[in-house]
Amino acid sequence: MKVRYRVLAGLFLLSTITYLDRVCMNVVSKYVKADLHLDNEQFGWILGAFSLAYALFEIPTGSLGDKIGPRRILTRVVLWWSGFTMLTGTAFNFIYLLVVRFLFGAGEAGAYPNASIVIARWFPAVEVGRAQSVIWAAGRLGGALTPLLVIPLVHYAGWRWAFGALGLLGVVWAIGWYIWFRDEPAAHSSIDLDEVREIERGRKIKDSDHLIPWKTILRNPDLWALMLMCHLFFYGSYFFTNWSSVYFQEGRGMTEDQTKNFISLSYFLGAVGCLVGGVLSDALSKRYGLKIGRRAVGVGGLGLSSLFFLLAGLTTDNQLAGYFLAICVLAKDLALPVAFAVCVDIGQRNAGSVTGAMNFAGQLGGFFITILFGIIVKHTNNFNYPLFMIAGCLLVSALLWLRIDPTKPVTIKGV
Repeated sequence: MKVRYRVLAGLFLLSTITYLDRVCMNVVSKYVKADLHLDNEQFGWILGAFSLAYALFEIPTGSLGDKIGPRRILTRVVLWWSGFTMLTGTAFNFIYLLVVRFLFGAGEAGAYPNASIVIARWFPAVEVGRAQSVIWAAGRLGGALTPLLVIPLVHYAGWRWAFGALGLLGVVWAIGWYIWFRDEPAAHSSIDLDEVREIERGRKIKDSDHLIPWKTILRNPDLWALMLMCHLFFYGSYFFTNWSSVYFQEGRGMTEDQTKNFISLSYFLGAVGCLVGGVLSDALSKRYGLKIGRRAVGVGGLGLSSLFFLLAGLTTDNQLAGYFLAICVLAKDLALPVAFAVCVDIGQRNAGSVTGAMNFAGQLGGFFITILFGIIVKHTNNFNYPLFMIAGCLLVSALLWLRIDPTKPVTIKGV
């Protein structure tokens, strides 16, 4: 196996662990709320604290990875978030848990921008979409596994021990990554010269490239369109990350087993969507050009997801609503690896900064929907109103892809 595919395997494990830790709170929500006496509005602030911190620290952590390399940054990121994952299990009241989840989000920020830096440095341009799809499929796999692993553990040892076990898993990954990985292919002891040449000839960054000032990056209209697209996109994503368990059980009256099955199905289909989206985008790009290849998947995936969110909110059949929402994840996640591939397309050596900017906007969307969902449900006692809002956001997000041009890299005039 080529060394770059082993690197991708390491990122696959990283993304899987990320979502195990992230989705755990959703899965154990009823136990945490009951133990700490939290209502849905308070729980929304607990969930939102993660998203807000993640957003605030996304850009600086991505930029730092561009400057000093993803090996050290990803090691720090995973050790930090793993520590606060374990501390989540020690929560005893609302304020303590709010602070811990904020610091958890601050630690996890930068994971995916730095993964994008690894891809930009270790993969030829023609493999970027597929590599991103593998990473995001892994995250969805982690989400699918979370209820299957965590709920039995909660029944056996309690929700607090679930966070402790997941935190230890991250520590093991971080130690292995720091020992084995290198920032540049040529510096890795296991790689041969042929693969180094294959990577360096095919990747979009060159040794002569330099970091671009932030004012130049932020003047790029495609980046602003990408950021707004991601902001609205994540209204849909964070419904599944944070509120799907509450929606199914409190809003639809489903049992814990039914909820577990629909959450797992949603994330499993999301993994399929990520893999298909990345491969399809690369295939369309090769045949019709990068602009059509990226845009077609973005518009189609998010447009379909918008439709199925609307249908899920309108139907009175609980089982049908569950299946509609699972299809939403499949459809929207077609666009997820494509969005991160565009960050590499236009960012090149600044892929971490560009990805950080896009994900910053996305996480703010995650913060807003997380808070709004709890507030709307508390004051209207209607769990479907937020789904209608999300459907509208996803429709606008789909249309914004028509303004994103992945063929225009972020550059300095005259250079």
